[in-house]
Amino acid sequence: MQSNALAVEDPQTLAQQVSEHMYGNDQASQGLGLSLDSVAPGAANMSMTVRADMLNGHKTCHGGFIFALADSTFAFACNSRNAPTVASGCTIDYLAPAFEGDVLTARAVEASLAGRTGVYDIEVVNQNDKRIALFRGRSYRLNGTVLGGIEKK
Repeated sequence: MQSNALAVEDPQTLAQQVSEHMYGNDQASQGLGLSLDSVAPGAANMSMTVRADMLNGHKTCHGGFIFALADSTFAFACNSRNAPTVASGCTIDYLAPAFEGDVLTARAVEASLAGRTGVYDIEVVNQNDKRIALFRGRSYRLNGTVLGGIEKK
C-alpha cells in the first residue's frame, strides 16, 4: 500500500516543521510574547521579556508567567518528533526572582524517552545566565502525528 504522505528523513527538518506549525496555532505563547528561538529533536529554546503587566505585588515576575514559559518550551521539545504529546505532570522550583525588562530563556532537553512516556528538564535563566527556575515535565505520547501528511521515517 502506497502512502500519499511526505516522508521527512531529516529529524531536524521535521522538528522545525512541527514547531512552525504548532507556534502558528499557539495563541497562548504568542499572546505572552514568547519567542521560539530554536528547536531540535527532543529540545527547544524559548524566550520572553518580562513586561510590567507580568509583575506581582512584589514587583517581580509572577511565577505563573515563568511556569508558562517553561511549559510552552516543554511542549515544543516533546512534540518535536511529530508525535502528538501532552503533559502528564510537571514540577517547578523557583530559584531567583525575575524583574521587569528581564529577558528569560527556557532551555528544554529530553532526559528520557521510552515508549509513550518522556521526561524533560527545562532551565529558565535571565539575560545574565542566572538561573531563575528549574522545571521538570513528564510527557505522554498520543496516537497520530502533529502534522497531517508527514510521517516519521
